Amino acid sequence: MTEMGAGQVFRQPTDPSRPIVAFDFDGTLTVRDSFTQFLRWRAGPGGWALGLVKMSKAMAAYARDRDRGAIKAASVKVFLKGVRRAELDADAARFADHAWDKFMRPDALKVWEDWGRKGAHRVIVTASPEITVAPFARRLGAEGLLGTHLTFDADDRITGAFSSPNCRGEEKVRRLYEAFGPDLKVAAAYGDTSGDTEMLAIAEQPGFRVFRERP
Repeated sequence: MTEMGAGQVFRQPTDPSRPIVAFDFDGTLTVRDSFTQFLRWRAGPGGWALGLVKMSKAMAAYARDRDRGAIKAASVKVFLKGVRRAELDADAARFADHAWDKFMRPDALKVWEDWGRKGAHRVIVTASPEITVAPFARRLGAEGLLGTHLTFDADDRITGAFSSPNCRGEEKVRRLYEAFGPDLKVAAAYGDTSGDTEMLAIAEQPGFRVFRERP
């Protein structure tokens, strides 16, 4: 796993007694879906409206099959294809600064900080692209970030595809085991949708929709 989009190889915590705590991001630490809001913010009102028109077929398909991975891939292709990695990094950082005060749940941040004081290894596990969540993870002081990976071409531009499965459901658990090994023990996990069910099931302390506060 990469750390906060920086391209560094993730290492397991050196102290095996350090508890691992997994947090979903969208709707758990935040009040709404961060990737949708990022795309809307980046595109501006006109660009957002035009993009939705281009996504009409994908949205109609989603209404039928509820395939979250497919609709997310379509949004990446429409709104981000051809964007350079460095530009996306910079835009994501600006968006995090713009959105933070009206985005983050106060009660979730309190629990996040409580686990930090206990010495926990706090990992964000999200279906959103790692690269757009990375600025939030850095500001939170997260010890790890697992999310959906975008594909970049030889010129470091977004191709419009994923290089990993959409990180929700069973994929969240698979990525946790990939990062921490077969002896993984999750002290606590927090989520808010059916996409977090499998992750919560492996936690000693599962927390489903326990955060309610708004900024």
